[in-house]
Amino acid sequence: MSGVLEDKVVLVTGAGRGIGREVAILAAAEGAKVVVNDLGGSVTGEGQDTTPAQDVVKVIEAAGGEACVNGDSVADFQAAKRMVQQAVDTYGKIDCVVNVAGILRDVIFHKMTEDDWDSVIQVHLKGSFNVSRNAADHFRAQESGSFVHFTSTSGLIGNFGQANYAAAKLGIVGLSKSIALDMARFGVRSNCMSPFAWSRMIGTIPTKTPEEQARVERIKQMTPAHIAPMVVALLSDKAKDVTGQIFGSRMNEQFLFSQNRPIRSVQRSDGWTPSTILEHCLPAMKASFTPNDRSGDIFSWDPI
Repeated sequence: MSGVLEDKVVLVTGAGRGIGREVAILAAAEGAKVVVNDLGGSVTGEGQDTTPAQDVVKVIEAAGGEACVNGDSVADFQAAKRMVQQAVDTYGKIDCVVNVAGILRDVIFHKMTEDDWDSVIQVHLKGSFNVSRNAADHFRAQESGSFVHFTSTSGLIGNFGQANYAAAKLGIVGLSKSIALDMARFGVRSNCMSPFAWSRMIGTIPTKTPEEQARVERIKQMTPAHIAPMVVALLSDKAKDVTGQIFGSRMNEQFLFSQNRPIRSVQRSDGWTPSTILEHCLPAMKASFTPNDRSGDIFSWDPI
């Protein structure tokens, strides 16, 4: 390893399994001291078990690295404050935050309950805010720091049965951009990662048809280990000029995503009425409408 995170202290949430686990292990291998946070709940958010986080710490220590366990919930602001403080108390500072922790409550929108909505927003979006906000004071004081937040093509592009998850993940993009703008003066960076990887959170994808089964088999080729290198690179001081961006990793492919900007305009000197909008504006813009695609429609080729 090249030691791109030498002497850095990194907090990784949701690091007991899947992508978070691989990020924590690679960060440690690249020289970082790692706080391995994981509540240890189920995919849908029930229960608590620090065993997965403990196992990751054992792997890191066995390889000669330094790490400690944190079992707090990102959904609780005070708990997030404790995990940030644990990094400072244990290792003297905090340099990087990776917001991976999440749950799923997939259900078609017209059957989604308030609890389905609240639970997912609480962990993904509020959780990313909670941890980031508590780290922000330390980053501001030391005039350095890097955030990587996890978004998803479910929000960036679209998917069935994930209105709660998609809303949270697209909200995280707005959060990341705002952090990048607000904290640039303090040398703090904030970027998003949209991962393509098989994990227990993806394990809820239906496999009732041959097409769905084939899709899942393709996804299984995309292991969480393929996501970690970009995340670790973004945490490095060598990426000091990279902020406010959205990246994606898919096996051996790396993507930079576009962001919302105007693509078409229509003007009338005499102003607009509902009728002229219907007769003139919308027909003129129609050719530039964004199709209602799903993620799989855009990323239609096999992983490379």
